[in-house]
Parts: sequence; C-alpha cells; structure tokens
Amino acid sequence: MPFVTLVREAWKKARSESLYRRDYSPQTVWERIGWWESRRVPYNLMVGIVGVCTCILLVLTGVAAEILFGSEFGLPDPPIFGVFLALLYGIGANLCYTFGWIGELCIARLWPREADRFASRSFSLGLALSVLLTLTPGLILLVAGILGLIRHFNRADG
Repeated sequence: MPFVTLVREAWKKARSESLYRRDYSPQTVWERIGWWESRRVPYNLMVGIVGVCTCILLVLTGVAAEILFGSEFGLPDPPIFGVFLALLYGIGANLCYTFGWIGELCIARLWPREADRFASRSFSLGLALSVLLTLTPGLILLVAGILGLIRHFNRADG
C-alpha cells in the first residue's frame, strides 16, 4: 500500500470518532491490547507527519540562520545526528504508547468499570500531547529564529 494511501486512510480514521471511541467492552487482556494496537499505525502516522513538519521547520530555520547570519543555529553537527535523534524519539513515543495499554490493564484489574473510559480518554489525550510535544521543538526554534531576525534588523537600523 503506497504511503499516500496510508496517510489518507489514517487521516480519515482520525477524523472519525471511532479512533477514540470504544464501541464494545473488551473482555480479555488480548482484546484490550488489540484495541490499542489497532490504533498504533494511525498514531504513528499522525505523530510522524507532525514530526516531518517539525523537521522541515528546523531545517528551514537552520538554513535561514546560516544564510542570513553565518550561524549554524539549530542544525546538528554532523547532520546524521538529527536522523538518529528522530529515530530515538520515535522509539520513545512508541514505548510511551505501549504504557497506554499497560495502564489500561492495570485499571481493568483494579476498577473494571472505568477501563473503557480510561482507554478512550488516555488514547485521545496521549495522541494530542504527542502531537504537541513533537511540534514544540520546531515552533521554539522558529520563534527564536524570528526573534533573532528582528534583533538583527533592529541593530542594523540603529
């Protein structure tokens, strides 16, 4: 299946409430894990798309700083280090995602009636926080770059 088709399907699923909602109450541990794992690909696609946008912001800001100021502002040295960090981030995000179903299994054991609500709320909140966390470095660097540009032009005028 081509990447573009995967992205479209993930986006459609994300827009529907079925991604966050639980239509049935799983009875076994494997059914609970299955509910989470069936959402891992859309989760990774959404966080990954935001990660690509963040990387684009980081590279554009770094290139602009290099061109305008002769500074390597925000670019890792060597650049392959950035790829390593992105892979490490993806592994960490998936590890945290796994803690979602581990948490649900604990809740199901202690408070069985709360497990379904915990699952849907923790998935949607975890996805929102993951997207926000993934976007944050690019936004911080972009704002810092814009402020640096403003300071540069203010010094040039003064």
